[in-house]
Amino acid sequence: MSAEDPPRSIPGARLLFSLDPAVSYLNHGSFGAVPVGVQRTQQRLRDEMEANPLRFYGTGLLDRIAHTRRHLAGFLGADPDGSALVPNTTAAVSLVLQSVRLGASDEVLMTDQMYGAVALAVRRQCRRSGASARTVAVPLGAPAREVVSRIRAALRPGRTRLLVVDQLASATAALFPVREIVAAAREHDIPVLVDAAHVPGMLPVDVSAIGADFWVGNLHKWGLAPRGTALLNVAPAWRRRIDPLVVSWDQEEGFPRSVEYQGTIDYTPWLAAPAGIFTLRTLGLEAVREHNAALVAYGQRVVGEALGLAPADLPDPGGPGVSIRVVPLPSGLATTVPEAHALRQQISDKLAVETAVNAWGGRGLLRLSAQVYNRPEEYHHLAEHLPALLSEFRSR
Repeated sequence: MSAEDPPRSIPGARLLFSLDPAVSYLNHGSFGAVPVGVQRTQQRLRDEMEANPLRFYGTGLLDRIAHTRRHLAGFLGADPDGSALVPNTTAAVSLVLQSVRLGASDEVLMTDQMYGAVALAVRRQCRRSGASARTVAVPLGAPAREVVSRIRAALRPGRTRLLVVDQLASATAALFPVREIVAAAREHDIPVLVDAAHVPGMLPVDVSAIGADFWVGNLHKWGLAPRGTALLNVAPAWRRRIDPLVVSWDQEEGFPRSVEYQGTIDYTPWLAAPAGIFTLRTLGLEAVREHNAALVAYGQRVVGEALGLAPADLPDPGGPGVSIRVVPLPSGLATTVPEAHALRQQISDKLAVETAVNAWGGRGLLRLSAQVYNRPEEYHHLAEHLPALLSEFRSR
């Protein structure tokens, strides 16, 4: 197979999902897609819960949560005693921001590729505390050495209280050298929060080796878990200082139980999450990763060619294994968040294709994902019809 050819499909993989066959779902990165087997595992847990709610919540639930946490932490190379299950990455970010106790003279540093909801959470916490939020620009396609250099130069020892950085940026699909960034911040004893929302399942990761003070990743994207499942890892020095967003009965037990136990929330997504990891391993974890990375690179090239872009114009994620890529849209299209959302909806309604469209750096970026249920012809279909749709969208 040449580099120009699409990868071979993984036999039977498409049948594992209940996605609408009339829709090309090229946006696994936003909300994931839960395999049928994992859905059924969660439903059995829900049936158990409803058959006897008191027994489900009152007998052995904490042990089951801890067992699940150990399983997921092991998969990610994280310390299970220093990790907690949380609903999603953005919830964990607010939890960390509350726990670091910002003061009026402090600042939080983030990059301009930061996920929008995370940036909003940072700014809200800064308003509440009197701290300031500052952004460092990281150009799309910047090499790892330049990324580290820019962030190191932006740190202000004695002022920067927290550095928030993506491991894989959502809007730009750029892979950040987080281990090197953490080391640079460590030179000045500046804590680092790594937003790794897309990493679990997509990329091999050893959370302990990264060395971040805080690391959080969603399992309900590329880990094939039910939605509402993420893992927050906290360095030993911070565990006693974690302040849950909601106080419940295990508050005095400390981290992680003070974070995990939240009364009558639905714990079935967490308890069913190992079934997602089992599905990945059954398909062949490396085979899935290689297929997805190769297919999204192929799809990016096909769609890029349809828009008149040369290979050099197509941003590379900056590392192997990334299963999301972006295609820059023609100048002047989808340059604001409302316009990007409107274009995404047009692509969905008129082409029956689900994608992500983001406005970043004054340019619209079409983001494509690849998962084992996707086929090369879905990207060809988008490429065939997208230019006319963009012309129509521009003329509105």
